Amino acid sequence: MTTTQRAPRHFAVIGAGMAGIACARTLVQAGHQVTVFEKSRSTSGRMATRSSAFGSFDHGAQYFTARDPRFLQALETTPTLCKRWSANSVQVLDELGHVAGPGLSNHDAHWVAVPGMKSLVNGWAAPLEAGGHIELQTRVNRIEADALLAKKWQLRTEGLDGTQHVFSGFDGVLLAIPSAQAQSLLQTSEQEKPWVKQLDQVKVAPCWTLMLAFPQAMQPGLSALGPQWNAARSTHHRIAWLARESSKPKREPIERWTIQASPAWSQEHIHDDASRAEAKLLKAFSEVTGIRAEPAHVDSQRWLYAKTVQPLGKSHLWDAKKGLGVCGDWCLGHRVEDAFVSGLELALAVV
Repeated sequence: MTTTQRAPRHFAVIGAGMAGIACARTLVQAGHQVTVFEKSRSTSGRMATRSSAFGSFDHGAQYFTARDPRFLQALETTPTLCKRWSANSVQVLDELGHVAGPGLSNHDAHWVAVPGMKSLVNGWAAPLEAGGHIELQTRVNRIEADALLAKKWQLRTEGLDGTQHVFSGFDGVLLAIPSAQAQSLLQTSEQEKPWVKQLDQVKVAPCWTLMLAFPQAMQPGLSALGPQWNAARSTHHRIAWLARESSKPKREPIERWTIQASPAWSQEHIHDDASRAEAKLLKAFSEVTGIRAEPAHVDSQRWLYAKTVQPLGKSHLWDAKKGLGVCGDWCLGHRVEDAFVSGLELALAVV
């Protein structure tokens, strides 16, 4: 008896952000087994949310749009995880913080995950995690041929505590990590040298992110500090984006702001310590918003790989003969949807 259906295979997916989880869940839906490896303590990647005593901050992706019908279909499977954010309040500001143009187009609905941006990826990853298919706090240091099984792969990993482990028996290895990290891992593992050259063409800018809380805005008769808009793109040399976190649906009411530095400024100050970067961005925040009050909470995050400047130009890389693949938002751009499409199309190529 013959069949066109291939036997179930076991794939390692490195990275548990949007691209990695989109890839992994698609493979599982197609009947395959996956093990996801993530160096951090949780899934979500740059769709991240950080908690504080004053409420949460979406310190990675701020919102997402949905144009691809496959992304829309995926979102419809978990409708409680997403809400529309009234982005008609988004302004474009000049260097001095003055409105320089009309709000951004409402052609694309602006969505956020609830109660935090991490909720969408975490929700999709939950069945994988419950089934024991996600290895958190596990950094993959090397990809190599399986020592015992022909035509299989094994991964050498390291935990946060320094413990070493080998995971083996994989039919394929799929990298869903930033391009520079994928390039480094492939080089270290002496795999796919042509891909290393392709990945060298990808350019991704860093981003310093500042998080501020102003509980004094909760005083009777005072609904908000500073401007009446809730989000803005800025041409200020230090700041590219500002958003009032408390304006997003299903968020805590205490006034909180997330500020993302411009790619050029972030690159220039990539090696600053956190306190120095925070002080400079706080000064710029005051200049743009007019908010001079002292925040009760100040925090920051330095993203080394944040916004794609030069994408790969294709949704993924896949070598069916070797069983190696690469995906990520940087393949197509920097949007959340780009990450989803990249992970999905790699999985579809695999199956």
